[in-house]
Amino acid sequence: MAEQLINGVDVAGTLAFREAVRADSSLADRHPTVVARWLGGSRSEVRCEDGVATIGGDGELNAMRMLLGCLAACDVDLIAMHASILGIDIENLVVEAQGRFNIRRYLGLDSDVGPGFQDVRYVVRIQAPTASDEQLARLRAACERGSPVGDTLERAIPLTLVFDHAQA
Repeated sequence: MAEQLINGVDVAGTLAFREAVRADSSLADRHPTVVARWLGGSRSEVRCEDGVATIGGDGELNAMRMLLGCLAACDVDLIAMHASILGIDIENLVVEAQGRFNIRRYLGLDSDVGPGFQDVRYVVRIQAPTASDEQLARLRAACERGSPVGDTLERAIPLTLVFDHAQA
C-alpha cells in the first residue's frame, strides 16, 4: 500500500498504529528520560535518546519559554495528526502560548507567589478552508482531551526530587 501523506503525516501508518494500540494498550506507554547538563552560565544541553536541544543563555529560549513552546508544539503535532486523519488539508497552523510567572523565589527572595506559571493561555490559529465546523470542533476537542503537555500542565502530578551530591 502506497504511503498517503496529508499535511506531511503518514495517515495509513498512523491509523495502523492507533489500531495496534487499541488491541494492546501497552503500546501507548511512554517512559522517556531526559538529561540536562550544565554548559556554563544559564545554558544547558538537554538530551533524550538521539534528540538534543540547548536551553538558556543570552538570546535563547529559557526553560519557562521552552515549556510554553512544548505546549504549543504538542498541539501543532496533535492538530496536524487529527486533521490528516479527518482528511483536512491545513494551509497554515500556528499555536501561540503565553503565561505569567514571578521569579522572586527563583532569585532566593521571599514571596507568597510560587516561581511557576500562575496561568497559561494559548490560541490555535488554523487555516483549513475545506474543514467543516464539526471537524474544527473535533480538532478543538482533541486539543482539550488529547494533548499530553496540556494535560500535564492542567493537573497536579507527583514530582519527586533526588538531590545527589557527588563527593570528589
